[in-house]
Amino acid sequence: MSKINRNKKKLSPEQREELLRALKARFEKNMNRHKGLEWAKVQAKLEANTEKLWSLSEMERTGGEPDVVGFDKKTGEYIFYDCSAESPKGRRSLCYDRQALQSRKEHKPENNAIDMAVDIGIELLTEEQYRELQKLGNFDTKTSSWITTPSEIRKLGGAIFADYRFGRVFVYHNGAESYYAARAFRGSLRV
Repeated sequence: MSKINRNKKKLSPEQREELLRALKARFEKNMNRHKGLEWAKVQAKLEANTEKLWSLSEMERTGGEPDVVGFDKKTGEYIFYDCSAESPKGRRSLCYDRQALQSRKEHKPENNAIDMAVDIGIELLTEEQYRELQKLGNFDTKTSSWITTPSEIRKLGGAIFADYRFGRVFVYHNGAESYYAARAFRGSLRV
């Protein structure tokens, strides 16, 4: 994908078309993720929400390969998750949040997962959402992803992440200031 001007949070018509083509192709290739949903309705929602389209382009640009994983009948929103096989490459080597980043005295990562998610306009997957995602395929078999950490764990200096090994989902803890080349975060977006 071409470089996007993040200050404006708008896509050019060409960028919008390129993104919609990529999203449609992924949607059609992975129908098991969204049984009973129609691309035309998803596309109409996307075209009416240009800021959300920008967020999806950022998910795509950073390697998340976003796809529709559900529809909320109460709100009328489509739910997108990052569906890349491994944690998104453009979001790796991040500590958990700003507090963790500021606590590091040396060898600081470039950013943190929470702030990057806010910049993109998405939310980290919760443990429940991560487990839902794993029912759609095998994700993070070689990598791991930060997930939303309960405040009681975060207050003690920790953060949680998850991965898929040995045929099951594992949820672990780490110091929130830690970061690894094989750990990123997965996000969700409602449109």
